[in-house]
Amino acid sequence: MSQAIRKQILSIVDTMENANQLLLQLLTENNFDDFVDLLTQCQNCAIEIGTKIEKIYGENLQTIHTLEVYCEYIYLLAESLNTPELIANRYEQLCGQISIVKNSIISEIPDKKEVVFFPYNASMWDSLESIYLAAKKDPHCDAFCVPIPYYEKNPDGSLGKMYYEIDQYPSDIEVIDYREYDFKERRPDTIYIHNPYDNWNHVTSVHPDYYAKNLREYTDKLVYIPYFILGEIEPSNQAAINGMKHFCFLPGTIYANKVILQSENMRQIYINEFIKAAAENGLSGPFVDRKVQENKFLGLGSPKLDKIASSDKSKLVIPEEWLPILQKSDGTYKKIVFYNTTIAAFLHHKESMLDKISDVLNFFYKEQNEVALLWRPHPLMESTIKSMSPKLWDQYQSMVENYRNQGWGIYDDSSDLNRAILLSDCYYGDHSSVVQLYQETGKPIMIQNIGILYGEE
Repeated sequence: MSQAIRKQILSIVDTMENANQLLLQLLTENNFDDFVDLLTQCQNCAIEIGTKIEKIYGENLQTIHTLEVYCEYIYLLAESLNTPELIANRYEQLCGQISIVKNSIISEIPDKKEVVFFPYNASMWDSLESIYLAAKKDPHCDAFCVPIPYYEKNPDGSLGKMYYEIDQYPSDIEVIDYREYDFKERRPDTIYIHNPYDNWNHVTSVHPDYYAKNLREYTDKLVYIPYFILGEIEPSNQAAINGMKHFCFLPGTIYANKVILQSENMRQIYINEFIKAAAENGLSGPFVDRKVQENKFLGLGSPKLDKIASSDKSKLVIPEEWLPILQKSDGTYKKIVFYNTTIAAFLHHKESMLDKISDVLNFFYKEQNEVALLWRPHPLMESTIKSMSPKLWDQYQSMVENYRNQGWGIYDDSSDLNRAILLSDCYYGDHSSVVQLYQETGKPIMIQNIGILYGEE
C-alpha cells in the first residue's frame, strides 16, 4: 500500500475518532436525527476503509475484522436509542473500538513507499532492472514489476495485435499480471516507465491506460528512464543534437516528474531541447522554466550499463538448439558475430536495407564453418514493417523464414539482449543504442554500409 493511501486511511480514522465527541454532544442535546446521520457517516467511512484494504490485501487482515466489529457497535448504539440505559455502555464500546481499529492499521499496514515498474517490451527490461532490484532490497519500500501489454498499430493508426510478454522476464524477477494490480486504486508513491511515446508512436502503443499523461494522475512521482542509450554528444554540438532532439520532447518527458538520463552531458541537452520544443509548441510556465527542468532531468546513468557491468559470461544459459551452430565438430566455439539490424536503418533505406540483409546472410552462409552468425533484429522490426511499409512485409518475412528454416545461423528474437552481447565476439550492423552498450565490453564493433554489397564484389 502506498504511503499516500495509508495516510488517507489514517486520516479517515482520525475523522471517525473526532466524531465521537460530536456524537456525545448530539446525545446530550437529544438531537437524535443528526446523531443517527453521523453514525451512518461513520459507518460509511469504515466501509470505505475496509474496501480499500480488501482490494489490496484481501479480506484476511485482522484490521478488516476490527472494522466489522466497529460497524456492529454502530448498529448497537443506534438501536440503544430505544433503550436509554444501554447508551452509555455502547458509546464507550464504540470509542474503544475506533482505537483498536487505528492500532490494527498501524501494526498491519507498514509505512513503506510503494514503487511500481511498468515495462512493456521484455527485451527493454534492462533499462529498469537495477533500480527495481535496489528497490526490492530496500526495507522501507514495496516494489512491484507489472509488465503491461502493447499493440502493433495498423496503417490507419488504430490498435492492432496485442502483445503481452509477462512470461519472458528473468526467472529472478517477480512479475505481477497487470490485471491484478489496480494502480488507480493503489495510487503508488512512485511509478517507473521506459516507454515515452503515449499515442505519438506510429508503430506501436502501450495500453492507453498506461500513457504517461494518465499515470501522472495516480502517483506523486512519475519517473521516465529511456529504454535506449545514445552516443555521447557535447552540449555545444548542435549538428549532432539535431539528429536526436526528437527524444527530448515526448509525453514521457512532458508528464514525468523525473527523467533519469545516461550522463550529465545528455541531461544538459535534454533540458535545452525540451525548453525550446516546449516554447515552440505553445507551452509556458514550468515547461520553459530552466530551474524547474533542471530539477526534473537528472544525469544519474543508465540501468542498461549496470546490467552489462554486473553480468558474468560464464553464467550464461545457452539454448541447446544453438550449440550445433556455435560449435565446430571438435566442440570448440566458432567466432560469433552479433548482427544487429535497426528500425531507423530500415525506415531510411527500405528496399536497399532488405538487399543488404540478404547479402550479409549470403556472406555468412559461406563462412558458417568458421563463423556463427547471431542475427538479432530490433524487437519491433516486424511491427514497424507491417505498419510503415506493408508492401515489403512479405519479402522480409520470407527472408527471415528461410534463414530460420535453413538452420545454419541463429535468429535471436528473445527478450535477452544481454546474452547476445556477452556471448558474441564482435558486433556487426547498424548504428544503435546497442553499440553504446557493446562498447562497454571492449570487443570489436563494425558498422555496416548499406551501399556496399559483398555479392557485387
